[in-house]
Amino acid sequence: MTDQEILRELANAYMEAANEPVNAERRERAYATNGLQAVRPLVWIHELPWHELNIDDALTLRCEGALAREIEQFLRRSLLQWRYFQADMILEPYYPVSMCIHSTGIGFQVIEEVLVGDDKNNIISHSYKDQLDSLEKLEILHNPVVTRDYDEEKKRVSDAQALLGDAMPVKLCPQNMYYYAPWDRVCRMRGMTPLLMDLAAEPELMHATIQKFSSVLNADIDALNAVNAFGVSASSLHCTPPYSRELEAVEAKEGPSVHSAWFRALAQPFGEVSPAMHDEYDIQYLLPIARKFGLCYYGCCEPLSDRIDILRQIPNLRKVGVTPWSSVEVSAEKLGKDFVFSRKPNPAMVATTLDEDAVRKDIAHVMEACLRNSCPCEFVLKDISTVGYKPQNIIRWAQVAEETIDRYY
Repeated sequence: MTDQEILRELANAYMEAANEPVNAERRERAYATNGLQAVRPLVWIHELPWHELNIDDALTLRCEGALAREIEQFLRRSLLQWRYFQADMILEPYYPVSMCIHSTGIGFQVIEEVLVGDDKNNIISHSYKDQLDSLEKLEILHNPVVTRDYDEEKKRVSDAQALLGDAMPVKLCPQNMYYYAPWDRVCRMRGMTPLLMDLAAEPELMHATIQKFSSVLNADIDALNAVNAFGVSASSLHCTPPYSRELEAVEAKEGPSVHSAWFRALAQPFGEVSPAMHDEYDIQYLLPIARKFGLCYYGCCEPLSDRIDILRQIPNLRKVGVTPWSSVEVSAEKLGKDFVFSRKPNPAMVATTLDEDAVRKDIAHVMEACLRNSCPCEFVLKDISTVGYKPQNIIRWAQVAEETIDRYY
């Protein structure tokens, strides 16, 4: 078979699944959840160890061309997940093409040593060289120059459509969010220990550090907005459903811009500092930037249940991450009807031997707390670095999660 024949066969199967009515039902639930309605929560599964999931050789690429293989990988992964562990995944009826955005960057460059446990896995251990241990070294950071190549975008869409033909539409998709994580970047330029030590011992240096980072990232946002990079898109909001009637309404009125996009903010190293320090060194610096965006989603792997009151300062905050290290009860009580309880189940549950009772208990605990407090809720299993080469772990996790939610809806 030629590349075109392979892709069109896969695309036909993908479009058949994408046109199933369940996608529309799930999409409406996502709109409702992000609109702060306490409907049946969606269960999404992202950040997968695909090298461990090649069931019946279904992920093996057979195309020869580089673009064809890129499209083939998207289709094969989507179809495998749909068949075996779709949970509440939503298939959009088109092939997404990203905008062609070029940036000079902000001077951020990691110098590190790595330790690899599985050479097929991109999850590895890192040891970072400290590059920002003085005020003078902050001068390495600078505002970016951002450009957009419209001709290349047209070519990407045209080339993809030539391969897919009538089997599947192709759509150019904007960025639906800005990923704002300055402290995660500082950690990668310093290492965790120097960062935490200097937060306590060198406040002048650390305030200067976040001032510099927030300034150049703000300039990056303005530069992206100037080339119309932002807008409503169904691409995942860092592994979670992005669907929002409010953002769509803004875009319909004003056109695509930063105002119709999500502000995706986090400070994972700050899981190790006090709420007051978190407020001083992170929240206060992001407030003027967050105001540019339509909606905000805060939190990743850091526990936040003891500082939700501080997060309430963030304008247009809509969604808050609730990790395995957060208190479910406290989070539900403090989030209430005001924010989406974005639950991140522990990926360790699927890493070795699946304990189905533990999964049921975890899902039920969240469901009961959220129902008691009228919390809009979603479940997002992510950061799955391994399933121990046992795909059945994740297949069964999805089944058990949905079965447990069935008891409540």
